[in-house]
Amino acid sequence: MNRLQNKIALITGAAGGIGLATAKLFLNQGAKVFLTDIDAEAIERAVKELNTEHAAGMKADVSKDEDNRKSVEACVAKFGGLDIFFANAGVEGKVQPLDELSEADFDFLMSVNAKGVWLGIKHAFAAMKNGGSIVINSSVAGLKGTANMMAYTASKHAVIGVMRVAAQEGAPRGIRVNTLNPSPVDNRMMRSLEEGFAPGAGAEVKKSFEQMIPLKRYATNEEIANLALFLSSDESSYITGCVYPIDGGMTA
Repeated sequence: MNRLQNKIALITGAAGGIGLATAKLFLNQGAKVFLTDIDAEAIERAVKELNTEHAAGMKADVSKDEDNRKSVEACVAKFGGLDIFFANAGVEGKVQPLDELSEADFDFLMSVNAKGVWLGIKHAFAAMKNGGSIVINSSVAGLKGTANMMAYTASKHAVIGVMRVAAQEGAPRGIRVNTLNPSPVDNRMMRSLEEGFAPGAGAEVKKSFEQMIPLKRYATNEEIANLALFLSSDESSYITGCVYPIDGGMTA
């Protein structure tokens, strides 16, 4: 208990499955949490569900520099600082062959999944006056190729490069930076991808994916949140610049 006592955390993509599960866990461990999401109504519902003075939030588009600046400033104004930044926001895009992928769709995924992480770190660095921890939600798609997922796979590889540079530049400031890399997680994003791979037969795609995982199941949102908690806490105080698969053995 209280592994994040007196810590202040900013979570992007916080209205979704992993983001909201992480916000709940961080609160239970003593942190104050500031939530952002591009969906204004969803973030309002999330803050209402958390139902505590230690949680607040706002709409923000991580692909826009100004939104990242404003969300960090709002977090600092509300709670007095920033110790933890969980760069969790991401989009899955369409399932389609690379030669059918449009330039606009590729640019959109890179702007959210890769540029959005860099912009968030840029502003988090300035606010982390006493050091801190940055955790980036990448994917097993950042460690291996996946056919028909060019833009998503490229973006998730890219954030590992962002992390490695940020870890080197953050170390003198006392800021640690790591990625967590989940296999399929049982949430909305995977429902979208399952349907994308086989319209009308998403349940069969899920079964197929599960057979590719040695533990034979998807991760839960809470299991991903548990790793985010460890990497955000002082228990991981000597860990930076690392890639953490959380994949049921999928990349073993």
